Amino acid sequence: MTLPLAPFSPQIGRRGMVAATDQLAASAGLDMLARGGSAADAAVATGTVMAVVGPHLSGLGGDVLAVVSRPGSEPEALLAVGRSGSGSDPGALRAEGHTVMPLRGDIRSVTVPGAVDGWLALHERHGRLPLEVVLAPAVELAEEGFAASVLLALSSHLVHTLPGARQLCPDGPLEVGRTVRLPGLARTLRAIGRGGRDAFYGGEFGRGLLELGRSHFSPGDLTAGLAEWCRPLRLRAWGHDLWTVPPPSQGYLTLAGAAVAERAGLGSDPDDPRWAHLLVETWRAVGHDRPRVLFDGADGDALLSEERLAAASARVDPDALAAPDVAPATAGGGRDETAGVPRLADGDTTHLCALDADGVGVSLTQSNALDFGSHLVEPVTGVFLHNRGIGFSLVPGHPAEPAPGRRPPHTLSPLLVTTPDGTLTHLVGAMGGDAQPQIISQVLARLAVAGQDPATAVAAARLVLHAPSAGPFGLWGGDDLTVLVESHAPSSWRHGLAGRGHRVLAIGAYEPVAVGCAQVIAARRDPDGSRLLTGASDPRSPTSAALGR
Repeated sequence: MTLPLAPFSPQIGRRGMVAATDQLAASAGLDMLARGGSAADAAVATGTVMAVVGPHLSGLGGDVLAVVSRPGSEPEALLAVGRSGSGSDPGALRAEGHTVMPLRGDIRSVTVPGAVDGWLALHERHGRLPLEVVLAPAVELAEEGFAASVLLALSSHLVHTLPGARQLCPDGPLEVGRTVRLPGLARTLRAIGRGGRDAFYGGEFGRGLLELGRSHFSPGDLTAGLAEWCRPLRLRAWGHDLWTVPPPSQGYLTLAGAAVAERAGLGSDPDDPRWAHLLVETWRAVGHDRPRVLFDGADGDALLSEERLAAASARVDPDALAAPDVAPATAGGGRDETAGVPRLADGDTTHLCALDADGVGVSLTQSNALDFGSHLVEPVTGVFLHNRGIGFSLVPGHPAEPAPGRRPPHTLSPLLVTTPDGTLTHLVGAMGGDAQPQIISQVLARLAVAGQDPATAVAAARLVLHAPSAGPFGLWGGDDLTVLVESHAPSSWRHGLAGRGHRVLAIGAYEPVAVGCAQVIAARRDPDGSRLLTGASDPRSPTSAALGR
């Protein structure tokens, strides 16, 4: 493996590594490792700091999903996914004329936030340091202030007039570098450090959530814990075992995509136009029925059955766009092909990785669903509520139809990779909504097939599928799939894809939202047996950092 010197060099460590979308968050995680904390301590510290400095991406009002690896044990999955309120009534939504879940400003698209339960469950099971110590960096930044990043300042234009957003935006949209203080968030995090989940779900935030959702939530909705430890999905591809979270997450698509791409003969040269074509065809083949098969309680093993993988492989034509059951590309006909393409201010999710000196690794993704979520704010704490409920279906009788206590189909898809003997080799994840499995799988292909180092794999140009007519989280509901290709991609990609029948749309280089911001930590042994950690954080986020010890 060769390592680039510039411009996106990987970070090297031997005793631990943290990668995150913001350097303040990564620094907090690394500090936990330096104090003797575990990867779980580092992940919780990093995640809670992200909730403070990146509320446009994630927060206490969102969800957390993770996969955890410990030497000598099989990995385990953590689903901290919010459930719909006891007042959920899809019939009432349909009677009002809704055909899809309301996007903004409607409490019925808010599920009980699972993030706090997720952080607490991760810390309780795998943490070593006291919870108050782990939360201290986030408390300090919220209380004493931090400088607004470029992306936070841009995103603040979307919410500065919202009721309850005054703590974040006291004088209108933020300017880059403006000191931001969030006293309600500091008070809430401090209370969690002392009193655990009851201080959150039964405290100021919980009371405020019940007030906002009088007809949607009841006190009982906040009583039951939302964090579930479960067996992860596993599939072997490219000589490695891939592990991710089970449904209601769409993580199965990452694993299925890798297996089908391998069967299709994906080569080791990412510049080859056939490489791009095979990935796109693979994604179309494995994902076309996602809206029908993904729901709370879906059988993840069945979604990865040999029968389904074989059928998907049969739909992949190595030379042309020819996958059955997916509408073929047609001329645009005057339609705005850029409609719905995520823009710079449209933050939604963030991923982080942490690996400690004992070899424990955490791959964790947390999210508001879309930028600042539902655009509803619990006013006392200043916590923005996610709108993860937009993943529900309003088709009568659909298994993903909203119902009391039901979890929506979820986009978050953290991944970890081991050798067949169980040795951890990679922690991988990304933001990117519906496209997360596509983003992760092509980064993984560069790592595992092309042999690229993490920095090269993460910085390389990406392509993802986009459906202009489908709307947020509706990728597979559109019949007008377009391939978005970053402008710094090899020209052979665009020509090769177009020549094989794909509709292609060039987007800007290092586009931070449409093609996601990824994080990677790789672990391997030197010839002398010592461990070498290599980390990379996506240059598509100007504040990102991978830090090692």
